[in-house]
Amino acid sequence: MVLLRHAVGQSLRAARTSQSRTLREVAREARVSLGYLSEVERGQKEASSELLNAICTALGLALSDVMVDVTNELKSRETVTLTVVDAA
Repeated sequence: MVLLRHAVGQSLRAARTSQSRTLREVAREARVSLGYLSEVERGQKEASSELLNAICTALGLALSDVMVDVTNELKSRETVTLTVVDAA
């Protein structure tokens, strides 16, 4: 099972590392603590929409783009469950 907070964290971390930026830089710009940002990236904390928006702004991303990335990640990990129905 994939948790939403894990997918959000992975997306944010991937964006930050692709920009070669440190946690400290992004946390300072987003005005969140370094520890909190680290926990969000590791999927240990679920950030509010306000904080997600601040982090996205610090990364130069639209919140909607992160949500699309998260949606695609969740879709790729969803499994179809088949149920056998007894015809009797």
